[in-house]
Amino acid sequence: MQVVYTFESFVVGYARKAMYIQDITHHPQKHIVEYRVKVITFYDKYGLSATKEAFAVSRATVFNWKRLLKANHGRLSALAPASHRPHSLRQPQDYIWHKQQIIELRAKYPGLGKDKLKVLLDTNRTNPDPLSASISVSTVGRLVQDLQRRGQLPTRHQLTMLANTGRLVNKLSAKPRLNKTRRGGFKPQQPGDLVQVDCVIKLLQGIRRYVISAIDYHSEFAFSYGYTSLSSRSATDFLVKLRQVAPFTVARVQTDNGSEFYKHFHDATEKLSITHFWNYPRSPKMNAKIERYNRTIQEEFVDWHLDDLALDIKSLNRQMMDYLIWYNTERPHWTLHLKSPMQYLLEHLQLLPAESNMLWTDTVT
Repeated sequence: MQVVYTFESFVVGYARKAMYIQDITHHPQKHIVEYRVKVITFYDKYGLSATKEAFAVSRATVFNWKRLLKANHGRLSALAPASHRPHSLRQPQDYIWHKQQIIELRAKYPGLGKDKLKVLLDTNRTNPDPLSASISVSTVGRLVQDLQRRGQLPTRHQLTMLANTGRLVNKLSAKPRLNKTRRGGFKPQQPGDLVQVDCVIKLLQGIRRYVISAIDYHSEFAFSYGYTSLSSRSATDFLVKLRQVAPFTVARVQTDNGSEFYKHFHDATEKLSITHFWNYPRSPKMNAKIERYNRTIQEEFVDWHLDDLALDIKSLNRQMMDYLIWYNTERPHWTLHLKSPMQYLLEHLQLLPAESNMLWTDTVT
């Protein structure tokens, strides 16, 4: 059968298409409108029973959508869900008198909570309307929070002086809470997927010295470096050196919640696109590999060079580099079937020896 389109039907169809493009293209509920148009079209073609089975939509609903289209002269936006916002809304009250009283009471008695403030507000003889101006405890609490945000309530300060700069800082100032990423059930699949980092503190006749260490969870490739102070800058310097000597790309590091792993260290991990996993508090077993390596580095090297650790940290680090070369290239490991980390990497991952910078990079500064 040949279908002949008249000029009139073409004009009507074009107008509807233009209306759709203009009315729906950028509509925020476009997908809902398109779904309802699809249901209406399906209903007109296949009837009520098929529509109920295909879309679970009743006859009354379909007729209601058709009525909306007819009432709005075919504008498809009429099929969008209507707003459920109430016509009449509660108007917020100013509570000017209550706020002033809260400010005065908190200035005299800073520790008053919302429950006690409500009692004092209700019994205040200066209340302009004691019968109608009583407010709930929760409202008092919201007023207190609002006044605190605006800085209209007195706040407690505890100043301390920084020894190195002489600058006064507020110890009680609120610090932004760091959103810590936990390891959870992540399991490393290849070298560099997870490197555990920790620090050993040695107290030698009143002198504190620090050895920061890292070990790769998969290959047990390890690196250590000694420092005279423990800060986030020291930990950042260690991270830079670790990336220079590691024969793989460090993708994730896992640390405890020590202060040295905040600030500069954490910023460096974000800048280098390294995921920083934090241990749960009081859970050293989460860093089991680095804890065991800390024992090894102390028993096999650090405890035999305590004089250099205390008096000549540069000499200690030079000697420790020689030990680490032996540790990573020759020392057998039970977990690697009595192979060294570099032997394991070369045999099982087909790495070229030149890919390891451990043998040539001078990390002593």
